Amino acid sequence: MLLPLGDRHIHYDLLGRQGASVVCLAHALSADTGIWAEQVPPLLAAGWRVLRLDMRGHGGSTPGEDEVYTMQGLAADVVAVLDDLGLDAVHFAGLSIGGMIGQVLAVEHPERLLSAMLCDTAPTTIPGGKATWDERFAAIAKAGSVEPLADATLQRWLTEDFQRANPARYREVWSSIALTSPQGYIGGGNAILHFDSRPHLASVKVPTFVVWGDQDPGTPPEGNQLIADLIPGAGSHVFRGARHVPMVEYPEDFSAVMLDWLMRLRSGSCSV
Repeated sequence: MLLPLGDRHIHYDLLGRQGASVVCLAHALSADTGIWAEQVPPLLAAGWRVLRLDMRGHGGSTPGEDEVYTMQGLAADVVAVLDDLGLDAVHFAGLSIGGMIGQVLAVEHPERLLSAMLCDTAPTTIPGGKATWDERFAAIAKAGSVEPLADATLQRWLTEDFQRANPARYREVWSSIALTSPQGYIGGGNAILHFDSRPHLASVKVPTFVVWGDQDPGTPPEGNQLIADLIPGAGSHVFRGARHVPMVEYPEDFSAVMLDWLMRLRSGSCSV
């Protein structure tokens, strides 16, 4: 489905039984809704409804013309989709920049979240800061494509063991990176570059669960741990041997952790 927003549109899909509680899934920079493919079947089987969104300039969502991306603006896109669907509040799970969007939602739109699961994310820009982003943006500008970044990105996201064992899925994720629009990548990168949630996380009252891979070089463990430390009552879980996308690399383990979190919320036994 497509939601028109000015000179662009946001692509999303909504799956599952009408009336069921909704889990909204947001992807990483240069990914798309497909990054959550392994989680959709177990979520649906457990009775949840699943909403997946493509961020501006990613997957089926258009980037917009000459628009400056901010994390607040990307969060507003999520709110616009919820409004369009008539959804008052959802359980939210966001990966990387999706987790940054989740932090903004928890701080600025807490009434729209029943819970937040923040996955392999960070409370501020990535290691290397502006120099790292400038190098990436220059490579994209030279090629007119995000493809030059795809190999290095996947090295941060998935282990060599996964590549050897799952070549088709590895290639599928590679393609989602390479086909990301330059405007979408650069816009999202600039939003990350200027992002800093640290002064605001202590005010979060939304039940929050932070998960990460212990070998993630893109959003390192210490940043994820800091989010869990700063948000009152937040829980956490570490996926051993995983890099940036444990939902792909260890799908059964990830889905089990996600469903356990959601079921504890559903039953009221969650401690946060």
